Amino acid sequence: MRMSWGKLRTAAKACAAICALTITSLSVAEVGYPEKEELKFGFIKLTDMAPLAIAYEKGFFEDEGLYVTLEAQANWKVLLDRVIDGQLDGAHMLAGQPLGATIGFGTQAHIITAFSMDLNGNGITVSNAVWDEMKKHVPMKDGKPVHPIKADALKPVVEKYRAEGKPFNLGMVFPVSTHNYELRYWLAAGGIHPGYYAPAKGDTSGQLKADVLLSVTPPPQMPATMEAGTIYGYCVGEPWNQQAVFKGIGVPVITDYEIWKNNPEKVFGVSKEWADKYPNTHIRVVKAMIRAAQWLDENNNANRPEAVKILAKPNYVGADAEVIANSMTGTFEYEKGDKRSVPDFNVFFRYNATFPYYSDAIWYLTQMRRWGQISDTKPDSWYTETAKKVYRPDIYAIAAKELIAEGKVKAADFPDFASEDGFRPPQKEFIDGVEYNGRTPNAYLESLKIGLKAKDKM
Repeated sequence: MRMSWGKLRTAAKACAAICALTITSLSVAEVGYPEKEELKFGFIKLTDMAPLAIAYEKGFFEDEGLYVTLEAQANWKVLLDRVIDGQLDGAHMLAGQPLGATIGFGTQAHIITAFSMDLNGNGITVSNAVWDEMKKHVPMKDGKPVHPIKADALKPVVEKYRAEGKPFNLGMVFPVSTHNYELRYWLAAGGIHPGYYAPAKGDTSGQLKADVLLSVTPPPQMPATMEAGTIYGYCVGEPWNQQAVFKGIGVPVITDYEIWKNNPEKVFGVSKEWADKYPNTHIRVVKAMIRAAQWLDENNNANRPEAVKILAKPNYVGADAEVIANSMTGTFEYEKGDKRSVPDFNVFFRYNATFPYYSDAIWYLTQMRRWGQISDTKPDSWYTETAKKVYRPDIYAIAAKELIAEGKVKAADFPDFASEDGFRPPQKEFIDGVEYNGRTPNAYLESLKIGLKAKDKM
């Protein structure tokens, strides 16, 4: 009950002086009552905000003594600004947002994350007219395209547009979004240059030396913007790829699972100042969201149909349940009628999806450097140090251990916290087959054919 939590909180204040501990020194038994109970969290209308919706709808926040309001935001910039100025206590964020803010690309602020919200969940969609041209270059089997479809098939289409003097415009959701980096990765793997940023020269368009012109479009506006002919395709999260299929205006050609298998997508971000001020509250938020993520994936996604109904509500995603279900329940539709099984299109808990790995953060930093958002070369140590400023597996571990002690989750479902160092093993499951090792970011950048190398400067 809310009143009982209020009384407990009042009582807890009496021992505040002796209970004041740094976040790294907190043990399971020492996690106290929330310093702040009334919270407002922001999100963008995408299916991967699901852990927030489920934590609210299933009472996981209230179980932690937290009374949460969830509020949709107009776009990613507004969302970040409102976390920074304190209008929001935290938010569903692009994985690159806390990193970009902390290093000062765009808005400068120290943002941290102790919770990764999901793996995968994005796709690249092109207009019907572009698909008709691409399809001529895509291998076929039994009358259907062979997946994954590489950007090699798009390259002659881009070259045709350029020869006719027409810019080839594509949409992504934000300069430091996973969508921007995934779209760029896919294009570059197919020999298409997506352009550079040059913030030191005052050029943040990301279109220098570009074969295709990438620009920002808010996710819900993607289908309509493509239908109007302003862009010829886009990279976005669900349900906005499937919306193009349902409206008959475009074809998703690849998912991010096929670009980088089990890639980290969104995170839950708060300001460092907020986290320092409300450490117990922060841990309890993470606890609730871990439980929500587990609920979303448990029993082989058995709860997904219920989750779809929740997400379809206008105060969450607000798209038709049928559209949301196309990806959330383990399938994905490419061309109209070409529906394929993609059980891991949306992953919220399995494969340690919720753990904030330093190596995930470092991959995003390498892409910022690759495309010029980081102007100068940085030593490998800088990447690790920056990742550790932003990604906080120490906070996550406290939350997980408390849930384990309470019997709400199993230790086997988490990394071995005694030995976990925050780095995934080297990963090779990228569309171009290039290996990524988070411990050697500069060597990784040198191995990529298109993009800035260690000595380059924009």
